[in-house]
Amino acid sequence: MGCFRCSGKSSRKLDEEINTNNNNNNNNNSFNKHGDQKQPTSDTPRVSSQGSVKKEEVTKHDQLSIDVKNLNLKDDGDNSDKRAQTFTFGELAAATGNFKSDCFLGEGGFGKVYKGYLEKINQVVAIKQLDRNGVQGIREFVVEVLTLSLADHPNLVKLIGFCAEGDQRLLVYEYMPLGSLENHLHDRRPDKKPLDWNTRMKIAAGAARGLEYLHDHMKPPVIYRDLKCSNILLGEGYHAKLSDFGLAKVGPIGDKTHVSTRVMGTYGYCAPDYAMTGQLTFKSDIYSFGVVLLELITGRKAIDQTKDRKELNLVAWKLTDQNVDSAHLPVSLSNGARPMFKDRKNFSKMVDPLLQGQYPVRGLYQAIAIAAMCVQEQPNMRPAISDVVMALNYLASQKYDRQNPPRSSQKSTSRPGENKDAEHRKSPSSGSDKE
Repeated sequence: MGCFRCSGKSSRKLDEEINTNNNNNNNNNSFNKHGDQKQPTSDTPRVSSQGSVKKEEVTKHDQLSIDVKNLNLKDDGDNSDKRAQTFTFGELAAATGNFKSDCFLGEGGFGKVYKGYLEKINQVVAIKQLDRNGVQGIREFVVEVLTLSLADHPNLVKLIGFCAEGDQRLLVYEYMPLGSLENHLHDRRPDKKPLDWNTRMKIAAGAARGLEYLHDHMKPPVIYRDLKCSNILLGEGYHAKLSDFGLAKVGPIGDKTHVSTRVMGTYGYCAPDYAMTGQLTFKSDIYSFGVVLLELITGRKAIDQTKDRKELNLVAWKLTDQNVDSAHLPVSLSNGARPMFKDRKNFSKMVDPLLQGQYPVRGLYQAIAIAAMCVQEQPNMRPAISDVVMALNYLASQKYDRQNPPRSSQKSTSRPGENKDAEHRKSPSSGSDKE
C-alpha cells in the first residue's frame, strides 16, 4: 500500500523550506510499499517555544543538535535529561552481527529494521537504519527522536536511543516480539492462528489509548498522521503500541481549528477532508483509526487490489447506502452517528470469516457502530478520541467465551442469513496465537 501526496495544497513557502534540506532534495516525490513519504519543514513537531539551538551550543560530538540546527527545528535544552541514549554505529553493528540477514525484521519508508542485542544495556532491541536513498530522511529521524523523547505511555513504542554519527542515522526501540498488526491480519503465516475476537478488541482499545495520549496528554498535543495496521506493534499478550512518528505534527492550539499542511499519509487511511483541503485536525487521526477498526472487524485491507472496483476501498464498500442505529452506545458516541447498516442480519456478511462465528453479536454491532462514526465524511461528526477509548475499553472488558456465549449470540443463530454462522460456531475456535 503506497504512501501518497494527495492533490492537496502545497505552498511555495513549504516547497522552498523543503529545498533547504540538501540531504533530501532528490526524494521529495518518492514512494515505497509501506507508504511513508517525507514531510515538509512546517510539518515538524516543535518541542518548545524557546528559540532554536544556538550555534555555540552545537559541538561536533552532538550530531543530533547539528541536524536540529540545519533543519531549523526547535529543541529545548531543558529536555536533555529526557533525550534517548546515544549509541555509536559500531555498537549497533555489533548488536546485529553487522546487520546480517538473519537479524532482518522488515523494511519501511525509513529503512531496514533489524533485531539486535545490546550488551551495553543487556537488552534485545529493534534497530531501524536510515536508507540514505529512501523516501524518508534526516527530518523524519529528528522528528521521531524529539517526539518520542517527550512521550511516555504504555501504548507508545519506547525509543531507547539513537545513533547520529557521520552520515549514519539509526533508531533503537524496544523489541516487540509479535510484530505488527498487519502481520496478524493480512500477512499471517499458515502456521499461525488468526486473532480471536477478544484479542482484536484488546488491540483496538490499546491503540485508541495511545492515540488519546498524543491528542489529550502530550504537551503540545500531537497529530499522529500515520495510523495504520503496519504501525501498530504488538508485545507479549498482544499489547498494542503505536510506532513510527516521522510524520507526526503538532496539532492546532488555542482558538485554531486546524493546521494547514501538505497532504501526506497512506492511501486508504487518509481522511477525505484532509486529502481535499490540506487542513489537518485531530479528527483526521480519528478517521484513520476507524479504518483500522474496520480492518480488525472484517479482516479486509483498507485498500485491496485483488477485489473488484466496488470492493476495492474498505470504507466505501461498507458504508454505501447502509444504515445502523446506535441505541446501545454511550450518548457521547451515539449523538450524530451516521447510519451504517439497515438490518442486523447483514452483520455476518462483513465480519471476518476466520472468526468462524465466534464473536458476540451485540459486541460486533457496537464495534461496527464505533467504526462507522469514526469514518464519517464530515470531521465534526466524528467522535473525540476520549469517547472512542471509553467505548472500546468497555468492549474489550466484555470477554467472549465460546463455551458460554451470551444469550444474544445464541438467539442470533436462528435468524435468516445467519445459519452459516451457526454451523461455524460448532467448529473449534480460531483463537489468537499466544507466543
